[in-house]
This record gives sequence, structure tokens and C-alpha cells, in this order.
Amino acid sequence: MKIPFVELALTCLLLPTWATAQDAMLKLPDFSSLAGKATESVNVTLNPWLLRIAAASMDNSDADSAATKKLLSAIKSIEIRNFQFATDFAYSAADIDGVRRQLAAPGWSQLMQVHDRKNGKDVDMYIMVENDRTRGFALIASEPREFTIINIVGSISVADLPRLGDHLQLLKLAVGQSQLMM
Repeated sequence: MKIPFVELALTCLLLPTWATAQDAMLKLPDFSSLAGKATESVNVTLNPWLLRIAAASMDNSDADSAATKKLLSAIKSIEIRNFQFATDFAYSAADIDGVRRQLAAPGWSQLMQVHDRKNGKDVDMYIMVENDRTRGFALIASEPREFTIINIVGSISVADLPRLGDHLQLLKLAVGQSQLMM
């Protein structure tokens, strides 16, 4: 079967667009080896189905819940990983550097970077924007005894994160980590 040259050229031109739309979902490591070392660990993965269930359980008569329900309709997935350890540097920087490298890909823009060398705290916040729409959000917060990674795929503003955390009771941990930067 021969593919006409024009169709092949169009496909090649569209591949970067298709790839960018998918790149907002980070490939998070398994971290199972760290879970055994951690004093506390949180592993949250919300797919579209679970997000719809969360939205359906919200009260439409409450204005704040209605706004959060609308916010959830624009989100495709949420992944949160948080590990806390009893000792400093129980995890290596390489454990989270692989995630940081993904955020150097085209489409991601760094919103904020805070490094506190004295206390060993780092916060990196990224957003993916395509055609003037947010496609993804990522946060990596680390300190000697703890790290948090958040990846949200879909349209969300940084200002909406606390609202999402209040209603889902899932992001409080991660948003608390991000207080390093405020």
C-alpha cells in the first residue's frame, strides 16, 4: 500500500501537535522502592471517570461547589505523589530528576523556581499552554525529608488549585508543600 506524499507530509506536520496534546501527562516513576523507606506516602491517581464521580457528588446549589464542578470538567487527570522520610536524603535527586527532565520538553513553561540552598528546599512549577489554553500543570517540591510531585492534565489555573484542594481534600498536602514559594 502506497501512502501519497501529500498525506505523509501532512501527517508529519501534525505529529508535533498531537504529541504536544499528550505531553501534559508526565510519566511518573513507580517509586515502589521509596514507598518501603518512607514514613508516609501518598499515591493518588484520578482518571476522567473518577473526576466525573467527584463532580457529580458536589452540591449544585452552592456557588463554590458549582464553580469547582465546572473546574473539574476541564481536567482529564490528576496524579499526586508524596513521600516523607525519617532521615534526610533517604531518596536521591535522581528519583525526581527524571520528572524534571520531562518538563524541559517543548510546550512546558516554567512559572516559578524557588531554591533555598540553606534548607535544601526546591519548588519548580510548570504549565503547558497550547493555543492560548492551559493543557497541563506540574509541581515538584522537594526538601531533605520529603518530596511532592503533582501533575494535572487539562485546563486549570494556578489560582484554582486551592479551590480544587478544598473540595477534593487531595491537594492540601501538595498545596501545603508549595507554601515554600509564597
